[in-house]
Amino acid sequence: MSFKKLLSGWITEDGPESDVVMSTRIRLARNIEKYVFPTSLSGEEAREVVDEVQQYAIANTSEKTDAFVPVIMENLQMVEKRVLMEKHLISPYLIQNSLYGACLLSKDETVSIMINEEDHLRIQTLQPGLQLKEALEVANEVDDWLEQNINYAFDEKRGYLTSCPTNVGTGLRASVMMHLPGLALTNQMNRILPAMNQLGFIVRGIYGEGSEALGNIFQISNQMTLGKSEDDIVFDLRGVIKQLIVQERSAREMLVKNSKVQLEDRIWRAFGTLTNSRIIKSKEAATCLSDVRLGIDLHYIPNISPKIFNELMVLIQPGMMQQYVGAPLRVEDRDIKRASLIRERFQKEKFGVQGG
Repeated sequence: MSFKKLLSGWITEDGPESDVVMSTRIRLARNIEKYVFPTSLSGEEAREVVDEVQQYAIANTSEKTDAFVPVIMENLQMVEKRVLMEKHLISPYLIQNSLYGACLLSKDETVSIMINEEDHLRIQTLQPGLQLKEALEVANEVDDWLEQNINYAFDEKRGYLTSCPTNVGTGLRASVMMHLPGLALTNQMNRILPAMNQLGFIVRGIYGEGSEALGNIFQISNQMTLGKSEDDIVFDLRGVIKQLIVQERSAREMLVKNSKVQLEDRIWRAFGTLTNSRIIKSKEAATCLSDVRLGIDLHYIPNISPKIFNELMVLIQPGMMQQYVGAPLRVEDRDIKRASLIRERFQKEKFGVQGG
């Protein structure tokens, strides 16, 4: 299987501010009025929710809502579930805690509708780069399409009702995935994180709540959804992201000015590790990929597409590697295969075969 066939459109395409912003996600939490929240659903009711949403989606495709592919969690192997999570198409919660969970995926995998997660429906759109407004428009189109046939749990005062109080109101969680090596290497993230919290934003790792910021990748999202309109939430988040982009670029300039030789040494050592290692663990690979991406953005490393960072950060994850190989891998075998996969991807870049 080629690299490209494994990857979603939001990973392989370019977007605005892509030297710092990897992707934008909009997620809408919705519940169906006639059912209790998923945490209290019986098995029969949970299946009814899946059937109802799936049947409507299959019977009512349109130009704006391209045909969705239904995916039932209990029919998948664990590695297949991990692949969906590692591509950010479903949440860890849908794998670990959901009773009879499912999702509907658009063909290019930029839209996913999770069913029976914390809420009956989690409508999610992913776009490359900084595209909050565009992602919100797509999410709202899907939301309106579903609402033609599904009565949502809604209160005139409180807005959309959700299982978690922090999502009540708009039900909107907007998040931006950013690569911030400059701020991390200049030790500014420790100052920025508390400031983000005070402003009403959450900073998380690569896979959201409870995950590590591997490869200097951070997710910034709104904290509350009540009391603000969708447009206001997106506007405020965009303002904060724009400031972070300026600070990140400034931090990179500072590194070049004050520590040029040390920075070049770090970048080229990382490049050498990635292109020559025969065994490499995921954490080391992520750190080296972050350094190499910084080197590409600063024009230290020529003739290599910056997309290689986005692609490999997904491809080196355990589920993706096993999907690529087509067989289960022990931990030690994964470290060997990870190194081989990275070398192969850089070789394809060298000979102009991007994405495989």
